Parts: sequence; C-alpha cells; structure tokens
Amino acid sequence: MRYILMMHAPRATGDWQTFQWSPDDFKAHIGFMHDLNEALTSSGELAGAEGLAPPAEARIVRAGRDGMPAVTDGPFPESKEFLAGYWVVEVDRAERAYEIAATASAAPGPGGTPLNIPIEVRQVMSAPPQDG
Repeated sequence: MRYILMMHAPRATGDWQTFQWSPDDFKAHIGFMHDLNEALTSSGELAGAEGLAPPAEARIVRAGRDGMPAVTDGPFPESKEFLAGYWVVEVDRAERAYEIAATASAAPGPGGTPLNIPIEVRQVMSAPPQDG
C-alpha cells in the first residue's frame, strides 16, 4: 500500500522558519531528512519525497474563461499551516506509515529539540479501471 506523508509547517511570515535558524541547526535538520530518506530508500519503502518552496512563492491557478491559466498569489493568508514537503512510501500496513511519520515529525529544530511537526498520513488510492 502506498501512503503520502505530508509535512505541515506553521504560516509564520510566508517563509519557512528554518530560514531564521543558525546554520548548524539548519544543517542538522537537513541532515536528519537526508538520513531518513536514505534509510527509507535502503528499506525499499521510499517511492518519492520532495521539499517545497516557501508559501510566499506559492500561486493559486484556476482556468480562466478563455481556458488560459488565471494566476493569483496564494495560498490564502488565513491558512494556519502550509505544506512544507512530502514523502510517498510503499509499506505493508498503515501502522508502518504512522511509524515513519512519527520519525519525520521528530526532526530536530533549534538546539536539536524535536519539532514534532504535524504529518498528515493518507493512503494513495488507485484510479478505478477504465471501461472500454
């Protein structure tokens, strides 16, 4: 079964709070993420993972009347959290996805203190078969 693990970060100022950390704290955090990805790759559980640009760079796109993209700033300022990145993991049971999410949640922050970042876990569904 595939699961997507979505890391949510607080809104703050439109930039990731990590940009305000000391270089050593930032390096430890990124090192933790690299090590986690390496461990998941070695175990055959990692199907994909990406970090995302900060919310200040996000845009909302809708189809305009003429079918052309209508692009606006976004996400909306009332959002309390933003998607910081995600992993797609291939595991045999939901509990394993939860274990991986808990590990990711404990990524170190300033001074090495675990951040306990919220990680949303959802099973990735397959499309129904096409008739025809």
